[in-house]
Amino acid sequence: MNPSEILKQYWGYESFRPLQEDIIQSVLDGKDTLALLPTGGGKSICFQVPAMAMEGICIVVSPLISLMKDQVDQLQRRGIKSAAIYSGMSRREIDITLDNCIYGSFKFLYVSPERLKTEIFLERAAQMNICLLAIDEAHCISQWGYDFRPPYMQIAEFMEAVKVERVIALTATATKEVKDDILDKLGMKDVQVFQKSFARANLSYSAFRLENKEGKLLEILGNVPGSSVVYVRSRKRTREIADMLGRNQISADHYHAGLTGLDRSEKQTAWINNKTRVMVATNAFGMGIDKPDVRTVIHMDLPDSLEAYYQEAGRAGRDERKAYAVALYHDQDIDELKERTSRSVVSLEQIKRTYQALANFFKMAIGSHALSSFPFNYEQFINTYNLPVVETYAALKKLTDEGLIQMTEGFYEQSKITFLMDKSETYKFQIANPKLDSVIKTLLRLYGGEVFAGYAKIKEKDIGSLLKTDKVQVRKWLKFLHDSEVIDYQPAMDSATITFLTPRLDPEKLPIDNKQIEWRRKLALEKANSVIDYVKTNDCRTQIFQRYFDEETTITCGICDNDLEKKKKLKASEIPVEKVEEVLESPRNMSELRALLASYTQDQIMEALRILIDDKKVIESGGKFSLT
Repeated sequence: MNPSEILKQYWGYESFRPLQEDIIQSVLDGKDTLALLPTGGGKSICFQVPAMAMEGICIVVSPLISLMKDQVDQLQRRGIKSAAIYSGMSRREIDITLDNCIYGSFKFLYVSPERLKTEIFLERAAQMNICLLAIDEAHCISQWGYDFRPPYMQIAEFMEAVKVERVIALTATATKEVKDDILDKLGMKDVQVFQKSFARANLSYSAFRLENKEGKLLEILGNVPGSSVVYVRSRKRTREIADMLGRNQISADHYHAGLTGLDRSEKQTAWINNKTRVMVATNAFGMGIDKPDVRTVIHMDLPDSLEAYYQEAGRAGRDERKAYAVALYHDQDIDELKERTSRSVVSLEQIKRTYQALANFFKMAIGSHALSSFPFNYEQFINTYNLPVVETYAALKKLTDEGLIQMTEGFYEQSKITFLMDKSETYKFQIANPKLDSVIKTLLRLYGGEVFAGYAKIKEKDIGSLLKTDKVQVRKWLKFLHDSEVIDYQPAMDSATITFLTPRLDPEKLPIDNKQIEWRRKLALEKANSVIDYVKTNDCRTQIFQRYFDEETTITCGICDNDLEKKKKLKASEIPVEKVEEVLESPRNMSELRALLASYTQDQIMEALRILIDDKKVIESGGKFSLT
C-alpha cells in the first residue's frame, strides 16, 4: 500500500498534516531525515507510516518507558505487531521479544538508547531485517538539549555495527545548536531537514504577574470551559490545588509520580474520558498522552526551561481549535527559579558519595550489574547512609544525566503471559496434568492464539471469574505453569526502580569532571533566564518561541496577551490596510514597509499585515510579504 492508503486503513485519517507527507517521502527515498514538529504535530506518523510501507522492522529509540508503552499499546490496538524492551523486564521476556522481532513479523520494536549497546541486542539486531531506525526525542543527543542523555550519542556506533540504511530523527524542540549536534552525532550527511513553524495559530499564550494565583486560576477556568491541565512543581501542591478546585465546584484530580501505578492509570483514564475536567499535576504528567481537546494548560509554577514550557503548553489545542497556555507568577517565583537552578548543581564529591552508597545499598561489586534494575525506596536509602535529602536527589539526577543510572518512578504494568510450549506440547502437558487443564483452557479461551505468538496482557481477576476462584489462587497456578516452563508469566509491577546503565564503576573513576559540571550549571542558568525573560516580555510571545528555536519571522501572532493589548490601543481607522496593500505591488520586507509607510508605527503596519494574511490576500515567505 502507498502512504495514504496505510494512513487511511490503520489510522482512519483521510489526509496527512502539513509536512508529514514530505517527511515520509524523504524516508522512503532513502534520505537521512531530521523532522522538527511541535508537540501535537504528529511526529509518530512520520516514522510509523513509512515503516509500514517497507519490508522489515522499525527500531524506535525512545527515552521514557511511559512513551514506549503508550505507543506500543496504540499500535497494537490498530492491529500492528509491536513490542518494547525496557528496564525491569526479565531476561527470558527480553529473549522471547527479540526472537519475535527476528521471526515473528513484528513491525516496531521500541528500546532505550542504553539497550543498543548490549551484546545480546547487537547480536539479535544483526539478524533482524531493519527497514528504519527512528530516534524519538532526538534533542537528548545534544548537550545543549534540555534533557541530555549521553547514551544517545552512541547511536551512530549501533548504526555502523548493524548497517542501518535508513534513519529518521524527530524532536519537538530544538535550537540551532541542538539541530547541528543531532546531525553531527548521528553522522547525517545526505540529510533532509523539515521544520514546521513553532507558531500555533490556535494557541494563545499569556503570562500574569500577580499575588493571588489561585484566584486567577478560578477566573480562567470559569471563563474557558473544557478540559485543562494545571502544572505545579510539588506533589503536595497537586493535592492542595485539586482540593481547592473541588471546593469551588470544579471537577479536578491530582497526579504525580509518587502515586501507585494503578492510581495514575485510573486518574489518567478518567481525565482522558472527560469524567474529570482538570488534572493538577507535576511534569510527570502528559508525555505520550493523546488528548486533543485540552482547552487550557496553566502553569502555577515556572518551569526550568523554555523548551519544557513550550512542550507542556503545547498539549493544549491539539484539535486545532482555540486554546490557551497561561503562566501565573509573582516575584518570589522568579527568585525561587534562580535559587532552584543554582541548587541543582551538586559537587563532584557528593556525586561520588551517592554513587558509592547506591553500590553498597544494592551490594554490587565493581564491574557487575550492567542494565540491572533494583526496587528503590529513596527515604530508606538516605536514612541508611545518613545522606542529605536535596543534595542526594540532585546527585542522583546528575548520575542520570550522565547516563550512569536511570531512575524510574513506579509505573503500572499489567500482568502478561506467553506460551513457551507450542500447541502440541501444551496439549501433552494438559493430559499429564489434568488439574491444570481447565486453567490452560481458560487462558486460551480468553486470549486465543495471541499467547503463542507473543506476550498477551492478562487480568488475573477475569481468569478467576471463569474458574470461580480468587486472584491469589490464579497467581499460584500461573506461577506453577511458569516454573514448569509452560508459560512465561510476568506479574504486574508497580514500584520505583534504579537501573545501572553501565557496569558498576569505581566512584573515583566516574566519567564526570568539574569543568563539565560548571558548564552545565551555566547552561541551566541561561535556560532559567530565558523563562524569566519570557514571562516579563512585552513582545509577541509566539515570536519569543520562534526566535528561541531559530525560526526567522517578522509577523506577530495577534492572539497572545501582549499582541491583544497592543491591538486594543489601535483604532480601526489607524490600521493602514489599504496603504499596505498598495505598496505590496512587489515583495517587501518589514524594513522597506516601515520606510514606505513612515507615518505609521510598526504595530499599525503589523496589524494591517495580519488582517491581510488572515484574509488570504498576503503571504509571507523568506521574511518578505507579497500579494497572493
